[in-house]
Formats: sequence, C-alpha cells, structure tokens
Amino acid sequence: MKKLVISTLFVMQVFFVFAQTATTGITGKVVDSKTQKPLQNVVASIENTSLTALTNAAGVFVFNEVPQGSQLLQIKSTGYKDQLLSVDVIAGKMLDLGIIVFEEDITSEQQLSLVTITENDLGDDNSGSESTSGLLQASRDVYQQAAAFNWGQARFRIRGLDNEYGITMINGISMNKLYDGRPQWSNWGGLNDATRNQEFTMGSAPSDYTFGGLLGTQEINTRASMYRRGSRISFSGTNTNYSWRMMGTHASGMNTDGWAFVVSASRRWANEGYFEGTNYDANSVFASVEKKINDKHSINFTSIFAQNKRGKSSPNTDEVTRLKGIEYNSYWGWQEGEKRNSRYKEIEEPINMLSHYWKITDKTTLNTNVAYQLGFIGNSRLDFQLANNPDPTYYKNLPSYYLNDETYYVPTYAPDNVTIIGYTNPSAEIAQTNFVNDGQINWNNIYYTNKVINRGERSAYVLYEDRVEDKQWSANSYLNSAIADNITLNAGINFKKLRSKNFQKLIDLLGGTYFNDIDPFFTGNASQSDLNHPDRQVRVGDAYGYNYYLNATTFDGFTQFKFSYKKADFYLAQSFSRTEYQREGNYRNGIYPTNSFGKSKSVVFENFGFKGGLTYKITGKQFLDFNGLYMTKAPNLRNTFSNARLNNNITPDLTSESIMGSDVSYIIKAPKFKARLTGFFNKVRNSTQISFFYGEGIFDAGEDGSTDTDSFISEIVTGVNKKHLGGEFGFEYQVTSTIKLTGSASYGEYTYDNNPNLKVNDDALATASNPNPVFDFGKSYLKGYRLPGMPQQAYSFGVEYRDPKFWWIGANINYLDDNYISISNIMRTDNFTIDGATGISFEGANEQTVRAALKQEKFDPATLLNLVGGKSWKVGNDTFGFFASINNVLDFEYKTGGFEQSRKATFPDYVADNANGTPSFGPKYFYGYGRTYFLNLYINF
Repeated sequence: MKKLVISTLFVMQVFFVFAQTATTGITGKVVDSKTQKPLQNVVASIENTSLTALTNAAGVFVFNEVPQGSQLLQIKSTGYKDQLLSVDVIAGKMLDLGIIVFEEDITSEQQLSLVTITENDLGDDNSGSESTSGLLQASRDVYQQAAAFNWGQARFRIRGLDNEYGITMINGISMNKLYDGRPQWSNWGGLNDATRNQEFTMGSAPSDYTFGGLLGTQEINTRASMYRRGSRISFSGTNTNYSWRMMGTHASGMNTDGWAFVVSASRRWANEGYFEGTNYDANSVFASVEKKINDKHSINFTSIFAQNKRGKSSPNTDEVTRLKGIEYNSYWGWQEGEKRNSRYKEIEEPINMLSHYWKITDKTTLNTNVAYQLGFIGNSRLDFQLANNPDPTYYKNLPSYYLNDETYYVPTYAPDNVTIIGYTNPSAEIAQTNFVNDGQINWNNIYYTNKVINRGERSAYVLYEDRVEDKQWSANSYLNSAIADNITLNAGINFKKLRSKNFQKLIDLLGGTYFNDIDPFFTGNASQSDLNHPDRQVRVGDAYGYNYYLNATTFDGFTQFKFSYKKADFYLAQSFSRTEYQREGNYRNGIYPTNSFGKSKSVVFENFGFKGGLTYKITGKQFLDFNGLYMTKAPNLRNTFSNARLNNNITPDLTSESIMGSDVSYIIKAPKFKARLTGFFNKVRNSTQISFFYGEGIFDAGEDGSTDTDSFISEIVTGVNKKHLGGEFGFEYQVTSTIKLTGSASYGEYTYDNNPNLKVNDDALATASNPNPVFDFGKSYLKGYRLPGMPQQAYSFGVEYRDPKFWWIGANINYLDDNYISISNIMRTDNFTIDGATGISFEGANEQTVRAALKQEKFDPATLLNLVGGKSWKVGNDTFGFFASINNVLDFEYKTGGFEQSRKATFPDYVADNANGTPSFGPKYFYGYGRTYFLNLYINF
C-alpha cells in the first residue's frame, strides 16, 4: 500500500508539470423551448476536460478558463434533451453563445414508466434476482436505453451480470441489501418524479461516490435545491402488474430565506394484473427539505416511505401451461366470489436520511449523510399439517402422475373379452378434467377442514408469512477536490450496521383456533421448533417454526484520482472493506439442540479492490476508452449460513469472491451521430450458491444409516467460477431535425467456468454427535453450461419522428436469443449416474442417454415490436401532455426464464418420471407479458 501511495504521488507530480493554463471563456443562457423561462441548475461541461458549470437563477452559465481551439460543449438536465455543441474558442476572448433553447426530452416520460414496464415477480422465491433494468433509468446512452426499455421486459442483463455487482445509492449511501447484495427497488417504487436526479456510470468506470463494481453505479440525489421549481400531476393506465397510477410532485426551489422543499406522493393499484389473481396495492410518499445555512453549509433531510403489497404469480411446467395457458397462476382460488391469492409480497421499509453539504473551498466539497431504515418484508404462503397439499399443481393432481405409472392403465378388451386391444387411463382423464375445469386453491375445503373436520380447534391449514424485520444504520462521507487544474480527488468512507429479525409469522388461522408449532415430518424432540418452549400452540401474530437474528457490520473506504489532459484522461482507484456477520438464534431447535440457540461465531472478511482506466482522445469527437478492475467481495449474508432458519452452522469452504473485469470501447460523439462499440471480459471466482428442495434418491439406502433415500436438503455449491465475454454496440443518427435512427446490439457468452464442489446438508441425519450433517457429493460438472435467466444475444433497431409542434412517435423492433434454463446442480454430480451401493453406473445410464437428459434447454428466440409516442401543449405557463406505449405489439409468446426441478436426483428416477414424455417434475418456466400498453397523462405547472 505504501508503494502504491508513493507511486500515485509521483505520477501526480509529473502531471502537475504539464498542467495547462486556460486563456478564454464561454458563456450562454439556457431557456425552456415552450415557456422561454430560464432554467436553473442545468449542467454545462466541456468534453474531455474537468470543467463543469451550473446555470444560475437567470439560466446563465459561465466558464472563465477554457483551452483555446475546437471544443465540444455538452448541456444536460433531467427531463430535457441533451445538447452537444461544437464551438471554436479564440484566445483572449469570451465566447457568448446567446440563448440556448432546451427541448423537453421525449424519453423522460418513458423513464418515468420504466418500473411499470419491468417490475414483475423477479426477486421472488424461484426467480433468482430482480431486473437490472432499474439500474438504467439515469442513462442517456442509446445502448443502455435499449437494454432498459426494449430488452428489460425479457429480463435482459447488462453483460450477463446480476445486479448485486452494481451499486445503487441515494445520496451516496448504498441501497444494496446486506442479505443478498441486491437493491430493493420497491423501497422507492412509485416515486419516479422524486428520484429523477441521477448519475450513472457504466461498468467499472469511475464514480464520484463509490469504488463501484462490475455492473456500474447509480446515484440518486434527493437534495431539495437541485429540483426544478414547479409542480406536476400525472395519471396513468396500464395492463402490466398494476392497472392505475396517480402521482403528484411539488418542488419549491430555494427561497430568499434559504429554504427549499420537495414533496411527492403516488398510488398504484389493480384488482388483477396481467397474470391471474395478481392484485396490487402500493402507496408512496417522499419529502425532502433543505436549509441553506450560509454559502458554505447546507443541511437536507429526506424521508421516503413506499408501501407495496402484490399478489405473486407461479412458475409453471409445460404440462400446466398447455392445459391452462401462460396467464395461469396456481397461487389463487375463489373465496366468497372473489379471487384470493395465497402468496403476497409486502414491503414497508421507510428511509430517513440527514445530509450535510460543506463547500470547504471553491474546489473542495465534503458531503456527509446518516440514514436509518427500518420496516419489514413479508412473503406469505400456506402451511399445513396432517392434511393434503393444497397446491392445485401438486403432482398427484396432474394427469402426468398417472400417465407415468403403469399401474393406472386399464386394458381395453376385444368383444371376446380375452384379447387386449389397448389401454386407457381413467385416473389421468379424471385428473385432467378436474384441473382444466378448476385448478385453483380450494379455500372452501380449507375452511371446511379447519372448522368442521377439526371442529374449529387445531388448524390443519394456516396462512403464514416469511418475515424479515430490519433495522439498519448507515453513514457515509465523501470528499471531492480539484487538487489541480487537471487532477481531481474523490474519497469516501461508508459504514453500515444491520440487525435483521427473521421469523415465520402466523397471519390467518383460516377458521381454526390455534396451530401446533411442530414439524410433523419428525418425532419426539426433533419435531419441536423451540425446545425452550415445547408443544406451543400459536395464534395469529405469533412467531413459530424459526426465529433468529442476523447481525452485520460493514465498513469500506475508497480513494480515486482522476487526471485530465489534452490527449488523454485516466484514473486510478483503490478500496478496502471489512465485513462481519453473526447469527443469533431465538429458538433451540429440536433437530439442532446444541447449535441453534444463541450467538454463532463471528465471521469476518477483509477485502480490497484496485481499478484504473484511460481515455485516449483520437480527435475531439473520437475516443478510445479502457477500464480494468480487480477486487475481492465478501459473500452476502444469505450464503454465509448454510441453514440459517434452523442452526448457526457456517457454510463450509466459504471464501470471498474474486472479481476481474476489463473493457475497451471506441466512442464517437458528434452533434448528429453518436456511437459506442465495446468489448468486455469479466470473471467471477469462488461464488457460493445455496438452495433448498426435496429430492428423491439423494442418498443410497444404508449409506447414511437410514433406509430412506429421499430427503429435504439444503444444497451448498462452493467455488463457482463464471465467465462473461461479449460485445456491445449502440448508435443514434439524427437524419434530419425531425427523424432519428437508433440501433443496438449485444452479444455475449456467459458460462460456468469450472466444476465446483457440491455438499448436501440433511436435517434428518443431524444427531447430538453430528450437529453439522453435511455430505460431500464431489464435483458438480457445470463447466461450459450457459448462465441462465437472460438473453445472451439482443438486437434492436428503431426510428423516431419528432415534430416541431411537440408531438412524436417511434417504433423499434427487437430480437432476443440465447436464453437458457437454470440447471439442477445435483443432477450433474456422480450421484445422478452412479449407484452408490455398487459403484457402477445405473442401468441405461450411458454417455448418449445421460447427455440427452442433462442437455441444457435453450428457449426459443423472441421478436418484440414496440411503439411509443406522445404530445405536449403549452397553455399559458402550464404544459399538458401524454405519453403512450404499446409493447410486444404482435403479442408474441415467449419464456423469460425457468429452472429445472431437482426432485428426481438419480437417472432411474428421472427416466421413470419421463416415461410418458410429460414429467411430473419437469422444468418450471416464467413467461413474458403479451401485448401490453401504458398511457400517461400529465400537467406541469
């Protein structure tokens, strides 16, 4: 580290010598094209320099020192179309550009609609992650806009990366959850107006606020004085995950007493969204107040409350979709004439943040923020004891179960009553008829069982919630200093402290009086959730099943030097972080009586990162850009404890991830033509994956001391390496003043890069002498398989017409391909093909049959046509307008993701399940929306 600091200071000294002295200036006045009013806080910057200025209350910006010669002046502000002006600066003269007319950005309404278009069940139990499209709202790059607006509906991920590899911040404080590393977009959902002031960096490019990651950074600024004065009201209708939205926002601007405030509120709702039974209810409120103490100090307070409750939709097998259609959702059923969903996701996590802005000198600023976030996330579902599974897609309710079992076939005889001429399967026919005619949760039967059969006493069925209640303190401070004309220093420190309560909460007894807090699959002490309070009877509002805290404390800091010169810009950055995790059990679980109650050992990770980059200016309009990064990253809380619901055991072989990334770009920036061509190569090493499922044939009879080969297990895969290789291209060409062409392309090869190790934790095998029943299954042969859940090829072409009378229309066609299913890890171990009792392959398990069984499914390509348009009018000092879009105009049916079920864990079981060509435990799929629309009416005043 000492060598690095000394080297950096030496490089700084060298470049100080070559610092240039500017000789000229530029000034101009920015006004709104409709109202002709001056615009304040518009950002003006000289491309390829560190020179930046803001317009004042009169709309005027001034640069007093600008290098002479040809320069590119960029002017931008949220809600308006960027302008790139080519200017010739003459030595010793102030260039006055006069009035610069700023036009409304037609994509701003599209950006306000982004969450509507892309928000879905991503991030729920089976889907892996939320869409990374939310990370792109601040971007003006045509490629990134295509990724968000056109490809986001198909779950496209930039460079194939999960959004835990990007950083989302509000006022410099990271919003990425410590539990899984991903931001929870719903924490500010519906507050699009209030979160429009954003800065975005792509990949590992430098950010003023954080070291960042592979995917990029998004900074949301809620400082009240940065909002443009005025009010806005909008009303929207759509047929995606909600039906209606109302939103209102008012910004006061800074008054003469040094006060500024912003308030915003919205409501979104639907009786039913695009998929069956998915009702929606969300309310959001935002307030930001700033007090300017003097010219050097300001204090800002921000409060965000976004409540969201929505019904989930189920992933389905091909069999279920064939019988019921892609909009079918197995999570709901009729109750008293209304659709009732059994699975809701509810979020209430308000954020309160206090910020201090200190202008130390004209060239140095310090921003310090303290935030407190509390609240809960709940995911509901049905629980049952000594009763039939209420899931309408339970395998015994589907025809495939009977079709794959020869004992259910009934012979058909010839007239002689001796000769068999065929077979029928009445059980399969009955199951199909029942499922097609109904196929939903039978709430009436659930209440009948609890009220009548169990006499209103012990409930056989209840509705519960997997609930997380977080309390988190966050603080940060970051410095920005122009330490020389061409050298900028960014530095920051961040601190987080989390106490997260995780438990199972009973929310509805469904006609009964109490529910037994036991695990019916075990007997004796092992059946008890809490041996400190055995044989409990729980009621509405009680915790049961599991109950524990996750505690986390993190600290990180970074420094970054940016150098800007006539022919080249470059930067160097470094970071250090320390992460500490601990589990604290509130129950002494009967399966793990010695290692479930109380505090676990503390787990500590120390990590570092280095990155750097260079921009070479071929000309004033053409550039070559290089970025490189190496860092280590602590595992998230979710993967640190292998079975956190039941015990304190730490995941075996757990290490920090090693992350390497590099990209090179050729960039053209001209007033009429802009383009970027990028090649990238990223590697993630030593990641961990943990999943839970019931598997058949997991253990060989007698191998584990048990005659039962089936078990509910936690699967632990460690040392996973992933490789991301590909290219990006995007261009926009202003053919005329009214017509613009755009095009984007993405090609990637995202693969597993090794054969990681797989272990299995089996609760049924835990004993006092073996409180950590982990069994090593050896290698999982994943190398070469494609990473799942997103198209690895995507292409878009669009045309846009913008009329001088403030109406516009656009269309784009998109093609997405190379989207693969999420594969089962345990099916790709030796356990799948080799009989542990004999050590030889199962009968029929040869190279050809096994390859066919384990071939990764590739989804069919998708072609999506989208139309957008809008118009605005000026009436007095007010602006009225509308924005409309139709996505997937051709109503194309396509899969956006899916996963193999791991229940059939051996080759013989897999073959038996596929005996009739329709497996009972086949892959489950997610589908994209069909034809959808969005209409937004608004008034700015």
